[in-house]
Amino acid sequence: MKVLFTFYVPSGGVETLNKLRCESLQREGIECHVLYLMPGSSQQNQSKFPVFIASGDEEIRALLFTEHYDAIIVTSDYLLLERLRRLGYGGILIYESQGLGKREDAKNMIIEAVPYLRSYCNAVLIPPTDHLVEYFISICPWLHRYIIPNIVDVQTFRFVPGETPHDPVIAWVGRLESNKNWREYLQIAKDIRSSKPNLHLWMFHDPQLASEEQKQLFNEELYRLGLNDRLVVFTNIPNHVMPVYYSSIAASGGFLLSTSITEGFGYAVAEAVCCTCPVLSTDSDGVRSFIVHNYSGKFYPLGNVGIAVQEGLELMNNLELRDNIRSQGRNHMEVRFGSERYAHSFREMLNSFSIF
Repeated sequence: MKVLFTFYVPSGGVETLNKLRCESLQREGIECHVLYLMPGSSQQNQSKFPVFIASGDEEIRALLFTEHYDAIIVTSDYLLLERLRRLGYGGILIYESQGLGKREDAKNMIIEAVPYLRSYCNAVLIPPTDHLVEYFISICPWLHRYIIPNIVDVQTFRFVPGETPHDPVIAWVGRLESNKNWREYLQIAKDIRSSKPNLHLWMFHDPQLASEEQKQLFNEELYRLGLNDRLVVFTNIPNHVMPVYYSSIAASGGFLLSTSITEGFGYAVAEAVCCTCPVLSTDSDGVRSFIVHNYSGKFYPLGNVGIAVQEGLELMNNLELRDNIRSQGRNHMEVRFGSERYAHSFREMLNSFSIF
């Protein structure tokens, strides 16, 4: 049994997902390869499975002809469905919905994808994210759906003892684009700093994925709010090193702040919870899989900076609640997101197509 996963570029949550599931599936006897259409910053991450970077028709055709995949999972890029069929692939083709952005953007993309899903696709694979499930039921009622929770590496992502920062840190992970809502991060941090003057800000992002306009707007807002002396930016940190940073944030007395408008899953938030790093997040849908308010993390209403500041300060000042959230969050992740569960569900999906 041989499977190919495809995506645009090796970066972000999808690259993390591909790494984790390929390693898990290969332990269960499913050979996995990954194809990215463009090079990206996460190429530096080590892989225990073949990873191809190719965009030309002849390169992709040669790969299909040589490897004879039983199934191909195409993530987000619905145009690739038609292309793979045109290049001669006749096997099982599954569209995977991940990282489609804001709810309205996701809905519009699924509507645009309908002719391709109807003509070239055997099924859709989605995480248990409410708005994605709802859209595929209403827009594509004929298309068979497989709903499998994403996998999280609860073994690698755990608390790592180390040197504790002198001052509390509020961290943010994402791309400088509107759905990740970086403006709200800066505004919340500014207001919390009124109560915590020694506060520091850490931002983890990939500048290659940000437009020049967004970079300029970010810098202007940073200086306007007077936070330029508080900020440290980390770029292109390998995923397997992130537990060190999440653990430092936890030890500092700070937290990870997620300001996203919509998340299909939210890998950075899930991985922080695994490392016992407290999280404060918008209710961006996908993160409901692992955040239970005041149990495994905290929610605040999108756009309500005042409530976010209150919740953030409680997360920093109420040490009993903070400690409970840290330990309960870790336990919650261990119970819900083991790799064996994903591999079992994925194999059942393939078996339903008589792939054994």
